[in-house]
Amino acid sequence: MKKNIYSLLRGTFLISDDSFKNWKVILFISALAIVMIASSHSADKKVHEIARLNNEVKELRSQFYDGRTKLMDLKMESSVVTKMKQKGLVSSETPPQKIIVKPNQN
Repeated sequence: MKKNIYSLLRGTFLISDDSFKNWKVILFISALAIVMIASSHSADKKVHEIARLNNEVKELRSQFYDGRTKLMDLKMESSVVTKMKQKGLVSSETPPQKIIVKPNQN
């Protein structure tokens, strides 16, 4: 047992006569490790991109609601009347009349 551990630490399994099969396994495991690391980095990039896009969506949604609130305030009749009074215009005392046009019957 002690001899096996010593030979493993010295690396004699890499330089012995039948070491070619050992090198194949080592290279295969190394390639798998590289692929796994690259995949992990790619997944991390995607997670960060998703988080950034979620924050951007929240910001845009907040801007949309803010703009919609301002628009509703501007469209209110009371705010329109106040702005028109500042410009010297007042609302009419008589209500508008509906004009009905009948088609000609020839």
